[in-house]
Amino acid sequence: MNKRIVITGGAGFIGSHLCEYFLAKSYDVFCVDNLITGSLDNISHLFGSKEFVFMNHDIANYIHIPGTVDYVLNFASPASPIDYLEHPIQTLKVGALGTHKTIGLAKDKGARYFLASTSEVYGDPLVNPQPETYWGNVNSVGPRSVYDEAKRFAEAMTMGYHRYHKVDVRIVRIFNTYGPRMRLNDGRVVPNFVMQALRNEPLTVYGDGSQTRSFCYVSDLVEGIYRLLMSDYAGPVNLGNPEEWKIIDFAKHIISLSGSKSTITYRPLPQDDPKQRRPDITLAKTLLGWQPQVKLDEGLKATLDFFMKKK
Repeated sequence: MNKRIVITGGAGFIGSHLCEYFLAKSYDVFCVDNLITGSLDNISHLFGSKEFVFMNHDIANYIHIPGTVDYVLNFASPASPIDYLEHPIQTLKVGALGTHKTIGLAKDKGARYFLASTSEVYGDPLVNPQPETYWGNVNSVGPRSVYDEAKRFAEAMTMGYHRYHKVDVRIVRIFNTYGPRMRLNDGRVVPNFVMQALRNEPLTVYGDGSQTRSFCYVSDLVEGIYRLLMSDYAGPVNLGNPEEWKIIDFAKHIISLSGSKSTITYRPLPQDDPKQRRPDITLAKTLLGWQPQVKLDEGLKATLDFFMKKK
């Protein structure tokens, strides 16, 4: 019998790539998503597979999966500022109640539990790059806190179940990831810049553009997730690309790469927007033998091709 895996948030950007990946490895995939930010367009090509099941469900409510389950991967959450500022309560509920329900499912099934956490647990960091040992600099009552604190709580609950109930757990802290199937209105840097460039509209840079981000292509991230899932390490692990870009330089690069006629426009920096974001991936290299393989221009060209069809 095939191994059986539950992927919550499976109709989202990263989740849909995971569904595809595990189907290719001959897993039975049970995809759960309430489609608040996910889309059936991301997984429609998988519906013909008898190993694929989709369930429209909000994991903040009790979740029942019939039969055996080997792995539970929890990737359900709004993940961009536009989304979690529009859905603040749902974001908090999926981080708290959704984690409780899904790790409870893993406990009941004797399954390994995998939590998708985020670099946002580091807040606006005072150290750069950010290692897993850094506790973060987070505003617990700011507008971004609904996401930041939901994920920090989710990590705490995951480790609580690991220590008290002996649930086998893995935690990944995901840094900026990009690629096909991102939403046009996602609000994050890559889709914003790419769509504006393709439309020859001014690229919107917040602040003076000196803040930094790092960009990991989705196939690299998925490979790292798989390696972490199959490892024996229960603590958080950073996955991302340590190549650091100033936002202003990245905007100019997108304009050049796309051949756009766009200019750059500046707007005020949002409250609590991180000034630096760069992963220390020493642990991932040592523990998983993992590091990004896809060069930025290669990944951006694939992303540009995807968005060309969507504009």
